[in-house]
Order: sequence, then C-alpha cells, then structure tokens
Amino acid sequence: MTRRVLLITSSIFGEGGQSRALAESFKAALQGRDVELTERNVVEQPLPHLTGAEMASWMTDPAERSDEQRQLAEVSDELLSEIDACDLLVLAVPLYNLGIPSQLKSWFDRILRAGRTFQYTANGPVGLLEGKSGLILAARGGMYAGTEMDSQTPHLRHMLALIGIKDVDAIYAEGLNMGDERKQQSLTEARQAIGHYVDSHF
Repeated sequence: MTRRVLLITSSIFGEGGQSRALAESFKAALQGRDVELTERNVVEQPLPHLTGAEMASWMTDPAERSDEQRQLAEVSDELLSEIDACDLLVLAVPLYNLGIPSQLKSWFDRILRAGRTFQYTANGPVGLLEGKSGLILAARGGMYAGTEMDSQTPHLRHMLALIGIKDVDAIYAEGLNMGDERKQQSLTEARQAIGHYVDSHF
C-alpha cells in the first residue's frame, strides 16, 4: 500500500544546510519504495507572520467571507490539505537560537487551527488528525538532545500532539560545529539511523 509522506524543510541555508542534508538522506532512503512524497520548503515558499485578520478569516463562515478573507483562508487551507493527505509528517529542522526557525513557526501557526485540527473540550484540547505519525530530523551545532537545553524537541512534540500526532520519532545530528571529525561522525550516524527507520517503517 502506498504511504503518503509530507516532508517539511526549513533551513535558511538551502542546499548547504545540514537539516536539508538529513532530508536528502531520507529521500534517498525512500528510493524504490511505494511512497507518494510531497515536499514543502517553508523558506523558499515563505509564509508571513500570522495576523489577526487571517485568523479571523478562519472563524468566519465560508459563505460569509469577503474576497480578502477567502484569499487569507486559502493559505491555511492549502497547508491543511497537504497534512490531511499524509500518513507520515517529516520535519527537517535546524536549531536556531535554541528554537525552531521562524518560518517553520509560521507554518505551524496555520495548521494548529481550533475546530479544524484540534478542538477544545471540558478536559482540554483534543487532536483531530488521527492515524498519522511524525519524524523529526534535527540538525544542531552543539550537543543538546536529552538535556534541559533542548527546548526544541519538546516544543515540536507538544505542537504535533495538539493536533493528534503523538507517535513521533526523532533522529539527531549534533555537534556539527564541534570539529570536522565530530561532524562527519554525527552525520554518518544520522544517515544510518534514517536508513534503519525507513527499513522498519516502509
């Protein structure tokens, strides 16, 4: 059965970015498998910061939206159609100033929609996207995974869990700015981990 994968990349360094290299390793590992791959580069296809007007467009009945509101709502609707269609969401993410790129935050701001991807209940928010899994491909200059300095991974997991994606794996390439030997070792180990992940999931 064909598995549908949505790959989101977010490096400001384009093809020279290390998270982009992890994404390319993932794509290479998919070769020859029954996969339908959709890619979105949120740097090359930038999204503006979310505004109150755009959020208000989502809350307006489609039949009552103005032309401007229809155009604003279409931005989020297109992103949601991509994530609705996928079985696996892959996020290739660099670590910038202990957080995610602002371009990726703008993407999340448009898929975390109350009433659409999650809903509020008396017991708290409940995700509406069921049956999907996630994979984080994280590239970092230093060593953060498993420490309290890694605020990025929990943040990503919480946002994904909010919309119902709770089965999330993470593969790290760390220490990339700590000398060439450490960099090459880390990238090699990450590529091997990606290969093992694909072999076990596809």
